This record gives sequence, C-alpha cells and structure tokens, in this order.
Amino acid sequence: MNPAEAQERADRPDVAGTWVGTLDAAGQELSLVFHIARGVDGRLSGTMDSPDQGAYGLALSAVEAEDDGSVRFEFAMAGGEYTGRLSAEGDAITGTWSQGGASFPLLLGRGDAEALAPKRPQEPQPPFPYEALEVGFDNPGAGVRLAGTLTIPVGDGPHPAVALISGSGPQDRDGTVFGHRPFLVLADYLTRRGIAVLRYDDRGIGESTGNLALATTPDFASDALAAVAFLTARPDVNPVKIGLVGHSEGANVAPIAASQNDEIAFVVLLAGTGVTGRELLVMQAKAINRASGVSEGVIEQRARIQGELLDVVMAAEDDSAAVEGARVILAEAGLSGDAAEAQIRGLLSPWMKHFLSYDPLPELRQLSIPVLALNGEKDTQVPPTENLLPVEEALREGGNRDVTAEVLPGLNHLFQTAETGAPTEYVRIEETMSPAALVRIADWIAERAGIE
Repeated sequence: MNPAEAQERADRPDVAGTWVGTLDAAGQELSLVFHIARGVDGRLSGTMDSPDQGAYGLALSAVEAEDDGSVRFEFAMAGGEYTGRLSAEGDAITGTWSQGGASFPLLLGRGDAEALAPKRPQEPQPPFPYEALEVGFDNPGAGVRLAGTLTIPVGDGPHPAVALISGSGPQDRDGTVFGHRPFLVLADYLTRRGIAVLRYDDRGIGESTGNLALATTPDFASDALAAVAFLTARPDVNPVKIGLVGHSEGANVAPIAASQNDEIAFVVLLAGTGVTGRELLVMQAKAINRASGVSEGVIEQRARIQGELLDVVMAAEDDSAAVEGARVILAEAGLSGDAAEAQIRGLLSPWMKHFLSYDPLPELRQLSIPVLALNGEKDTQVPPTENLLPVEEALREGGNRDVTAEVLPGLNHLFQTAETGAPTEYVRIEETMSPAALVRIADWIAERAGIE
C-alpha cells in the first residue's frame, strides 16, 4: 500500500449512522433503511427498516466494515445481504442487495429515516378527552397475565364497555401492523363516543406473559373471557353492557367466548370468517393473487398445490408423516431446502393444526345476543361474498333475532379505503380505518348500549 492509499483509509469516515436507499426489484420500488452503530468496544451492529412493508427494527445478523471501505450488512432471517463500498467522502455506499438468488443494485446515502416513515393522520395524540389506564389481569386457568390499556369516557359511569380481540399472529394491544395501529384508532373513537374500551397484548407479546407459539383459538377465547371478568369487576363499567369486538381471527374468538359466558351483552365481528381454515387459506390466496394481477392459470395451479399440501397435513397420522408428504408436494412444485422446511414448520404449529379444521358456524348458531357482522367489499384475506353470508345464515338458523350483516363498500381487510384490497396496499394507505367503519361500529354499539 502506498502512502496515499494508507492516508485515504485513515481518513475514511465511519460507516456508523443512518443509511437510506430505494431498491428497484423487478420494477417494484422498496425503501430500505439501515441503522448502523459502533459500540464502545468498536464493534458494529445494526437494524434494518422496510417502511413500505411496515417493518422496523429488524436486527442485522452481521455488520462488517473494512479499512478499504468495503461494507457488508447481513439479514440472515430473510436470507438477505448487502455488500458495497463506502465513498471516500463517507456520504454514500454503492453496492448490491442479494436475496433468494437474485441481486439488485442499491445506492445508499446518509439520510433521515423519519422522512420515509408512512403518514398516519388518524393516529390520536395526547392530551386525550378521556382517562387511559395501564392495566393487567389474570387468566388463572392458563397461568398467564395479560397487560393492556383501558380507556374510560368522561362523565359519570358506569359505562358500557368492549374488549377488543386481535386477529392471527403476534399482536400488541394496538393491533400494530404495517405502521398502522387500528385498535388504538378504534379505541380512541369508541371512547370519545362514551364506550369504555379494553385492548390488550396477546399472550407472550408486549407486556403479557405466556407462550403464543403454543396457543390456539380456544386459548385466545379464554383470554377474552378473562378480559370480560376484569371489566365486570370494575365499578366504572356497567356489567350488563359489556361486549366483544373481534377482528379477523378475533371474530372467531368472540363467538367462542360469548357462547361460554351469558353475561356478554353483544358481539361485533369485523372481517369474520364463515368457512373452515382450510377453505379460507385457499380462497384467500386466490383473491390476493387475483388482486395482484396474477393470471388465472397460475392462480389455479397455485391453489391446487396449496390444497394438496393442506390436505396432506390434515390427513397425516403424525408430524413425521405430515413432513414427509409435504416435502414431496413442495419438491414437485420446485420448492426445497430452507424455504420448504420453514413452510412445513408453519403448517405444523398447534395454532395452524386447529385453524385448518375449525368451523366457526356452530358457535355462531349458539349466539342469541345482538351481533354486528361487517366485512370490507375489497377484503382479499376474508373475501366477503364467501364468508359473510354463511355467518349471517348461521346466526339466523340459531334463532338470533338481532343480526346486522353488512358489506362496507370499497374497504379492505383492515377496513381501509382501498383500490384493489391486496395486502401490499396496506402500508401505502395513509388511512388506518375508514371513518365510515368507525361510525357504523360506534352507532350500532351505542344503540344496543342505550347511549344517546
């Protein structure tokens, strides 16, 4: 190395800082943000954000920077890696993002990550015109303690109240997804309308204890019943005007809980399902692919493979047989290795095994309390045509005389105003929850709870 090169290396700025770039992956632009820090011991670490996908704080598995300016950021969880070279001025990194066998050029510059954060104009900001309490309550049968937030309207109580029940997957009390916090927005609106609202972290998530990986839909129903017991014991809550509001899987959980507790006064089902999990997954994949512009031939081919895979798992005598059968199907579809094994593991979880065969209609037939069932017209995760009608029919077959079932025009699975309803739109839509949906939910509850 000559003296000039040595001096250039010594003078090269540190890679630590925030780096921002836009990845052009086969015509789809995706913003990426890397936060690189150097510890007191000199070691580098970092996290990665994908604002367009609503993903933040993803830990990098490796961060390396050499004296010659070469850098490497590894995101092993998704099989991604960025390699590049830091400019002599320290204001840019020219490199390549590699993932899944494909590579794309990616130029990074020092920037402001907050400028890329999606706008969420509906998210309420303090001070709030109501009381917000951090609370905790026990589910003694499960040995878990659930943490949440209870918002209480101003004025003399006791107030009618609802507990919000989240959909599938790890959910915090706000239902945080793709940078949106729909349960925060819903709770704020309902509380301003005179309804106390309890929202809580799923077991094993946030400040709640327990193991989410071992839980199934009936377990979540027991958590919802614990939430109702907590509300019933509060002097500021009217014990005969407590309801459940469930979204997606939460709309399966709510009827299970309500069928086990006669004190629950009403139920609101948001994007609830009317078919088995096996039927829903195939239906969902078709709708999402169709909204994404995939050809009908490919949609049917994918649906056939998915159906065969689910059937093999459901029919297997044990996990070993399920794994063997699933590997054969995936190999025939051209999928093997780590990607195939990860997909198989997901199909063998306790939750998935229960979900695939679960039929929501028997519990719905048991409900005699008032029920509001809403689905979005453009919902591709729970298509309304195939789901809302069976829900309504099951409720009426059971003799329920207070059933309101409606499809809300133009809304997706999150009840946002959408163009296609594809999940890829969720993060790009600034609206967290349609005002029309908020008003419909609040009006219906207010009428049943006697709020003027």
